Amino acid sequence: MMGVIQERLCALRALMKEQGMDAYLVPTADFHESEYVGEHFKCREYITGFTGSAGTAVVTMDEACLWVDGRYFVQASHELEGTSVTMMKMGREGVPDVEEYLEQTLPSKGCLGFDGRVVNAAAGLNLEDVLEDKNVRISYGLDLIGSIWDHRPELSAKSAWVLAQQYAGKCSEDKIQDVREAMKKAHASVHVLTSMDDIAWLLNIRGGDIRHNPVVLSYVVVTMEQLYLFVNEEVLEHRAYPYMDNGEDITTRQYLEDIGVTVLPYDQLYDMVEGFRNEKVLLEKSRVNYAIYRLLDSSNKIIDRMNPTALMKSVKNDVEIENERNAHIKDGVAVTKFIYWLKKNIGRIPMDEISVSDYLEKLRMEQEGCIGLSFSTISAYGEHGAMCHYSATEETNIPLEPKGLYLVDSGGQYYEGTTDITRTIALGPVTDEEKEHFTLVLMSMLRLGAVKFLHGCRGLSIDYVAREPLWSRGLNFEHGTGHGVSYLSNCHERPNGIRFKMVPERQDNGVLEPGMITSDEPGLYIEGSHGIRTENLTVCVKDEKNEYGQFLKFEFLTFAPIDLEVVDKTLMTERDVELLNEYHRQVYEKIGPHLNEDERAWLKDVTAAI
Repeated sequence: MMGVIQERLCALRALMKEQGMDAYLVPTADFHESEYVGEHFKCREYITGFTGSAGTAVVTMDEACLWVDGRYFVQASHELEGTSVTMMKMGREGVPDVEEYLEQTLPSKGCLGFDGRVVNAAAGLNLEDVLEDKNVRISYGLDLIGSIWDHRPELSAKSAWVLAQQYAGKCSEDKIQDVREAMKKAHASVHVLTSMDDIAWLLNIRGGDIRHNPVVLSYVVVTMEQLYLFVNEEVLEHRAYPYMDNGEDITTRQYLEDIGVTVLPYDQLYDMVEGFRNEKVLLEKSRVNYAIYRLLDSSNKIIDRMNPTALMKSVKNDVEIENERNAHIKDGVAVTKFIYWLKKNIGRIPMDEISVSDYLEKLRMEQEGCIGLSFSTISAYGEHGAMCHYSATEETNIPLEPKGLYLVDSGGQYYEGTTDITRTIALGPVTDEEKEHFTLVLMSMLRLGAVKFLHGCRGLSIDYVAREPLWSRGLNFEHGTGHGVSYLSNCHERPNGIRFKMVPERQDNGVLEPGMITSDEPGLYIEGSHGIRTENLTVCVKDEKNEYGQFLKFEFLTFAPIDLEVVDKTLMTERDVELLNEYHRQVYEKIGPHLNEDERAWLKDVTAAI
């Protein structure tokens, strides 16, 4: 692979030289600014060899650099070894960010190249500002990686289908009307929407164009009278409700036409946007790509603000919340059965990271309404657990042994919603340090889950509740403590999140509202030794209201046992113990009835009060 990467870099540099480019920027992105990208869009992986889900590459004539955040430091160091690609540890002292690097590296009157369809408008405009003093020219019309990528996968074209109202809880017509009301408030005449999770929510459609994210490659333009959907029309010629025996026997195209949607070819959006004149265009620069933005005529007024759909879909309606509770019971049954199987069979039958992950997926798919995973399972044994986003491959896969810790972070997509859960499990004897770390992480998760706060708080306000047990001992974890979760869509959703520092590009510091679903997932990672994370999903609900305002709290959606074999009670306060015992009481109450006799007896034992 090392030689292959070097060949690709040489081919790219040859094209850069032809085009007069001094640097070429390759983000991890598609035309829609999605968090994860389909196979067609994995240009950054193609040119660097790094397989993680996030990172930005810059190639100059002399060097190639890859920027990754703390989740990927360990993984990137392994995957880039032996290549000429240099890892840049984002956020570390002395490491320039991408913009600073380009400002320092590009010559006066030089040229920066990138594919304008995979760089968002906000980032592109920022690069213009940063490089203006050096009179650097930006060339955004060429996909150079595509030019050197032999046998590049085609654009995905999976069938699009309709999420019935019994799952969505609200019809698309009403959602579209809500968007038009938001447009009126913003004094907008047209809204350009390109984020696929927003489009899926707005039209109550789902698909399969990004692995594990049931979305449809598409763009939308909304006016006060019309809604245009730009999509590969072939994906609409299938049964609208494939999962309903008594559903209407119509195609997805017919459903869309019935609710007033005009269907147009996928690439025709660019022609429509170029034709806008004297419009007040509502769009989000950080979600609309630079190529679209640059097509807008100067006669138009740009209204740059977060897509109205982002907040709307983050606040789940009553139907969605009840469905999510049901989905999490099913998911909890699968995970509990998995832990039981693992504990009973470790050391007796051969197991490795991939085989146990496959077994967990099998248990999930046996649950009614499960249509797949919500992300690629993180199945990490021993020191692999220290890599936050480790993904076992045939090359890295190792056997599980009856000792140490195993971390599994996984989730499912159900018609009733999206799940995400992490458990760290003792496979045999563990060290005192591992017990201490496990217990501190458990305390963090339980305390955050039990926090009570006033409406108006953001994740920034409450993250200290989770981190205090670790910080007080000089420990920390590099990732956010919580992220928003969609309903049968992307596992990560804005604007809600929980982290102690502002990361503007993540846009996850919104006010916490009743109905928002947020993960609660502190961790601790000791490189070369072990990793621990314990994660439940929560739903924000109202608590008391008094003269100080509306208080809110979290309710756990996730129910599966936490491994008591790794708990050191001496580190816990009386309140911590109460929280653990109450959580385990609910686990047994909700999950027990769905297990066989042996599994239920085991669950009663492993959730007994300590």
